Amino acid sequence: MSTPSDSQRMEKIVSLCKRRGFIFQSSEIYGGLNGLWDYGPLGVELKRNLKNYWWRVMVHERDDVVGMDGSILMNRAVWKASGHEETFSDPMVDCRSCKARLRADQVIDKKGVRQCPNCGGKDLTEPRAFNLMFKTYVGATEDESSMTYLRPETAQAIFVQFKTVLEVSRKKLPFGIAQVGKAFRNEINPRNFTFRSREFEQMELEYFCRAEEGMRLLDYWLKERLKFYERIGISRGKLHVREVPEEERAFYSKANYDIEYDFPFGLQELEGVAYRTDYDLSQHQKASGKSLEYFDEETKQKFIPHVVEPSAGVDRTVLALICEAYAEDQAPDEKGKMETRVVLRFHPRMAPIKCGIFPLLKNNAQLVEKAKEIVDLLRPHMYVFYDESGAIGRRYRRQDEIGTPFGVTVDFETLGEKDATLRNTVTLRDRDSMKQRRVAIGELAGTLLADIT
Repeated sequence: MSTPSDSQRMEKIVSLCKRRGFIFQSSEIYGGLNGLWDYGPLGVELKRNLKNYWWRVMVHERDDVVGMDGSILMNRAVWKASGHEETFSDPMVDCRSCKARLRADQVIDKKGVRQCPNCGGKDLTEPRAFNLMFKTYVGATEDESSMTYLRPETAQAIFVQFKTVLEVSRKKLPFGIAQVGKAFRNEINPRNFTFRSREFEQMELEYFCRAEEGMRLLDYWLKERLKFYERIGISRGKLHVREVPEEERAFYSKANYDIEYDFPFGLQELEGVAYRTDYDLSQHQKASGKSLEYFDEETKQKFIPHVVEPSAGVDRTVLALICEAYAEDQAPDEKGKMETRVVLRFHPRMAPIKCGIFPLLKNNAQLVEKAKEIVDLLRPHMYVFYDESGAIGRRYRRQDEIGTPFGVTVDFETLGEKDATLRNTVTLRDRDSMKQRRVAIGELAGTLLADIT
């Protein structure tokens, strides 16, 4: 079987996402809105599984991290103090020939001549700053006094609440504050499906520490984050660590790593692990006039902590999970003839649906009743899907295509009709190998939970 090109593979993935209910174009019946996406029934489950597992690993399984959920709208003074209002911008270029609006780094340079990547035109404007924050107004009047922004990152809410969280959580350095939430950037040119969007979610940790611990903790968190991606099913061979050079880092950043994934459209950043020093807390202390210092009970010292920030994109990671999982192989149809099977090989803990449950025949009341009993047995533990429509092979294929790792078939052996020793056992099918084995109904939940947690 021939291997599809990267562009063909990406086209198939986008088509599958829409066809099977993972991701839809936002406002599609009105022509859509560029850079904005809706997650369908399966997409929202995949996304929730990712966020829940991140929260479990980063907060619930640690003693040194607590969570918070900051508001999307904050006082405009926050964005002035953080530097976003003045500097959060991309250089933008317009092509006068095809009217395309481009980021300056998208312009092609051929033998010293700038060209538009869309039409090849050379009539381009000079780069100019374009602020990426969405403006909005709070209250009844729309003037400068009521203006603020939709947050372009979740981190600032953590910094401005640092002292409050510290007091209520009674943590000692080093410790972290974690947050999962929406952020908004008015991207000049959204592209590559959901990779670069105007509305997106972040999973961020601000890990506060003493200055002398910063570089060590930066390396620690880089290793921890790489382990996380492997634990959700992304191959280490597809992950690349890029040490960001000084000229590309923010002036306050002492060191920074990008964790990149090999997407079909190229190597792109999934997560940044940055050592932000004490810049953010210092800026907010200075602008607000409120102390954001940490008091060390043992040394009786007051100081502003430094911070290491692992910041991951939810939507980018969801896309990476889908790209990593997508596969085509050969499998026999109902008559034994080999055909192409599309399968999403999600890690079981990420799969939207954990188990499909099928009565062998829908017109046999005993099989249907027993299958529905198994649905009731498993539903408190995992998200399951009941399907009695069509040939059993077709039902398997439908679940393979959406990444369901296990299939349970209730057949006549379950009823003990052919062999009394097989009564109350079912056929458990593995998605990837397509191998089947008999499992007692009473052991089914424990068997599946061992693989999906």
